[in-house]
Amino acid sequence: MGLSNYYSCLYGPVGSGKALAGLSAAQWREAAGALRRWPDAGVLRLQPLDADSAWLAALQQALRGAGYWTDRFFCFGNWFQPVPAGGFSAYWAQRPSMLRSSVERGRRRLDRKGAWHVEIHSNDPQGVERALQAYLTVYAQSWKNPEPCPDFMPGLVRTAAREGWLRLGVLWLQDQPLAAQVWLVHGAKANIYKLAYVKGQEKLSAGSALTAALMQHVMDVDRVSEVDYLSGDDAYKRDWMAQRRERVGLLAFNPRRPQGLLAAARHFVGAWLRRRS
Repeated sequence: MGLSNYYSCLYGPVGSGKALAGLSAAQWREAAGALRRWPDAGVLRLQPLDADSAWLAALQQALRGAGYWTDRFFCFGNWFQPVPAGGFSAYWAQRPSMLRSSVERGRRRLDRKGAWHVEIHSNDPQGVERALQAYLTVYAQSWKNPEPCPDFMPGLVRTAAREGWLRLGVLWLQDQPLAAQVWLVHGAKANIYKLAYVKGQEKLSAGSALTAALMQHVMDVDRVSEVDYLSGDDAYKRDWMAQRRERVGLLAFNPRRPQGLLAAARHFVGAWLRRRS
């Protein structure tokens, strides 16, 4: 019924928030009724959703009116940064002194190691392919687990390049890529999608130096109004971002179907037992 998977950072109906907020209760009831008629609609699991969106409350109410039992659950925190007047220079002045000092020390350490530079690629085919291979090399040498779908990131990078969304940054030390990040820019918003650095090179702060360069690019060149870390409450994100919101999931069980009734019993009894423990 919808397209959402491991790589999804935000999910919801197609359309702008303003348009969705303008739908009537009757229209939401019609949508809920359409969902009930799907063959596999005994259990609906929608995630990750914007916890503050008006349409989420309207959809949940409509599902209850259609006979579903519903519940919400926490998915992850989402750190983001509205771009201040003055762009990157104003933003950077607002960052914690420890972060600014860490980036500066990393740059000096990189200087002592040899010639280094940052490249940011958008839509040049040859440059993007070279940067993509550098990203894959860095990712393979990082602390991160292998991708569950190895073809996904190459496909996303190439698609984003064709559409003009891509900002693929690589920090090179001589001819060796030390850090790489995939950002997506669309609708005056920069989304930090994937980042990695070579394990064992933490003292060089290559990842932080690259993040600072990409921040400056999207704020001063692309002139976005917001930068979004998308998913996760990692401690370092609060140094780079000023605000946090939450992403949630919505479960809906149709008790008139055996699958829905059984899943609801497991979910609500399990939640009750967890509260008592």
